[in-house]
Amino acid sequence: MMYQDVIKKRSQVALIGLGYVGLPIALAFAKKVKVIGFDINAKRVDMMKKGIDPSNELPKSEFKNSDITFTHKLEDLKKANFFIIAVPTPIDEHNLPDLKPLIAASTTVGKVLKKGDYVVYESTVYPGCTEEDCIPVLEKVSGLKYIKDFKVGYSPERINPGDKEHTITKILKVVSGCDKESLENISKVYEIIVEPGTHKASSIKVAEAAKIIENTQRDVNIALMNELSIIFNKMGINTYDVLEAAGTKWNFLKFSPGLVGGHCIGVDPYYLTYKAESLGYHARVINSGRYVNDSMGFYVAKTCVKKIIAGGKNISKSKVLVMGATFKEDVSDIRNSKVADIVKELKSFGVKVEIVDPHADSDELKHEYGFGLNKLGKGYDGVIVAVNHKEYKALDEKFYKSILSSHGVLVDIKGMYKGKIKGLTYWSL
Repeated sequence: MMYQDVIKKRSQVALIGLGYVGLPIALAFAKKVKVIGFDINAKRVDMMKKGIDPSNELPKSEFKNSDITFTHKLEDLKKANFFIIAVPTPIDEHNLPDLKPLIAASTTVGKVLKKGDYVVYESTVYPGCTEEDCIPVLEKVSGLKYIKDFKVGYSPERINPGDKEHTITKILKVVSGCDKESLENISKVYEIIVEPGTHKASSIKVAEAAKIIENTQRDVNIALMNELSIIFNKMGINTYDVLEAAGTKWNFLKFSPGLVGGHCIGVDPYYLTYKAESLGYHARVINSGRYVNDSMGFYVAKTCVKKIIAGGKNISKSKVLVMGATFKEDVSDIRNSKVADIVKELKSFGVKVEIVDPHADSDELKHEYGFGLNKLGKGYDGVIVAVNHKEYKALDEKFYKSILSSHGVLVDIKGMYKGKIKGLTYWSL
């Protein structure tokens, strides 16, 4: 039995892809069983060998007392029997699923797959992807037969970047398998590290669908808040005041407006709408939500520009500071950050834009979006607090007055300073 072999260290667990999802899983398993951590990026592997998380999520202490071998060499993967694939599943410039990392990882595993081995996918995909796109690759490359020679399961990741409370070992794990035996083994292997246990989905497709609707539900709810924010702005009322009042009802869902970026909520719904389209159904609600959320960066920038002009400034000679460039607060991850949309839109008006962020890497931003970080200056006609980093929470009106020009505008996207700004032109979603 696979579980017995893993727990008795006769079989090794291999993690394919050591990003913000794969590395925490690898290290959690490595406290209990033998693990091979595989990543194609040799530079990242070298960092992890030194106890450094390239994603800046885990402290050095997490690497201690771990029975793990970090490698980028295919040869080392041959020692494993239980493979967990946790590679990114991004979208391309047309918002279509980009399965290249997933197919490449499946090809890698296929090269070392042996009779009796297990492969579990954690990457977020559309329902059917594991069986229709990944398993054929495993079969073709390995020359083995699915179910007869090797087993496959799907167990979606639920890691929330920057969240120190809802970690891999603390969140109930959804698991699925290709048959009864595999479901039992996969469930037991994950229960080695997951304290709340597992939820056994009835099929691989059900588990895939469960994951993708978690983020789609959040996306649609945030889109509603963003649309309400646009409507309330036209009415001259504060959205957060409205939400505070409505939130006194016991069954009101507590969502708030904001930028929706990153590699989960801003990406996953497109996998679902793509699959729906291929089945002849155009998803109206999900696509509408995506449209609203994808346009919020441009909306924020335009509103800031209008308020600067209303203050009597020449917009083409104005200077705006954008505070925060990562996709969410207190992380260093810049992937699919909607702050880039704000910067792009401001520049289209001829505005001089400066960006600061205590967590982001300037070179990474330059490479990804064409702009880097600046030193904090003064005389800004507008300041947009785009990301609620903890470093910004302690700042007060006196600070903003010191860096803004006369009649300068403070845009506080998430309403962090609501009720605290009295003498400045202030706006929030």
